[in-house]
Amino acid sequence: MPKPASQNKPIKFTRYQSFVVGLLAFLQFSVIVDFMILSPLGALLLRDLHVTTSQFGLVVSAYAFSAGLSGLLTAGFADRFDRKKLLLFFYVGFILGTFLCGLAPDYHFLLAARIITGLFGGVIGSISFAIVADLFPMQVRGRVMGVVQTSFAASQVLGIPIGLLLSNRWGWHTPFFVISALGTVVGFVVLAKLRPLDTHLKHQTNHHPLKHLWLTASKPRHLVGFSATILLATGGFMLMPFGSAFSVNNLGISLDKLPLVYVSTGLCSMIAGPMLGRLGDQIGKFPVFLGGTFLAMAMVLYYTRLGITPLWMVIAINIVLFAAINGRGVSASALASGVPELRDRGAYMSVSSSLQQLSGGVAAWIAGLIVVQTPTGPLQNYPMLGIVVATAMIISLPLMWNVDRMVKDSPAGTPVPVES
Repeated sequence: MPKPASQNKPIKFTRYQSFVVGLLAFLQFSVIVDFMILSPLGALLLRDLHVTTSQFGLVVSAYAFSAGLSGLLTAGFADRFDRKKLLLFFYVGFILGTFLCGLAPDYHFLLAARIITGLFGGVIGSISFAIVADLFPMQVRGRVMGVVQTSFAASQVLGIPIGLLLSNRWGWHTPFFVISALGTVVGFVVLAKLRPLDTHLKHQTNHHPLKHLWLTASKPRHLVGFSATILLATGGFMLMPFGSAFSVNNLGISLDKLPLVYVSTGLCSMIAGPMLGRLGDQIGKFPVFLGGTFLAMAMVLYYTRLGITPLWMVIAINIVLFAAINGRGVSASALASGVPELRDRGAYMSVSSSLQQLSGGVAAWIAGLIVVQTPTGPLQNYPMLGIVVATAMIISLPLMWNVDRMVKDSPAGTPVPVES
């Protein structure tokens, strides 16, 4: 059946919509840098805090578990407030938690600070995606998600290399202070420039927050979406926390060359993300997810079996791997945004984010148990980790196909009106 002529016309963003996309990308950048900075700092933290791989895995998991708990607690209230106010509340808490990470004198203080950071930071992504779904139709959400999720790549190009340079010069605490300072500036921009986002309040019922949470979590349509997204965080939470330690100790990349790996990978990912988002809008989100999954599986299984490897080859492998992960993430986020109706959107996104964080926390904890650092430095059992990650990816395929089938022609893709 041919599409209506109106669907064939390119949708142009208003100036305000373009501003919102950029602002959300910047918000995501600060949150993702805060999480991802632990990966390149892993080698330093293992050395300076004298922690084991399992303890370091727990530091990563602590953020994920607290983020998952926070998302569930927030879900019942997520659609009862202006999304701008909700975003500001959690972002302020995230900045405080990150600042405490910078103050951490030992392992236990750092663990507690990561819990606080996760309680607030883990909800920001779900609020941002709810805002995207509020303002943009499904036909362009791949494009929007592609831009917003360039924050992941930008964190590699700017955040991680700068964080490494700062930590190598002034200690591992410094990047957290810089992130909290940057976040403060972004918070003021949100306060001053972002308009109220309260159209969803007109569609609200008078359900008790706990009842709203239960109704949102138990809808058959939503359960399909939750089942598909629960495994998406597994690969990142399993591989990234030990990425720098693996590169240094197993692949033979020196600490001073490590920023080059992240910069090169990030620059290519910043280009690939929007391109894959547009491709998903043109040929379909699920085909992009399918291709990204098979490519990522192949690269993970190959990468985790490497020994001493030339720098150029490590860079090339990382570029292809992260391009594949981008394709999965952008298309999955766009599809997931079409599952809930407007009145349930905040709650659905919170629950979905919580499930991903909790599954990611379990994944990071398991990774810490699988990977063992030998007295001479190299990490052992990394190939086993690759098999676990690839298995999770293959399981996600039929689940995401079910979401794609359900979301097609769904009224949930309709945005709320917005002024230019």
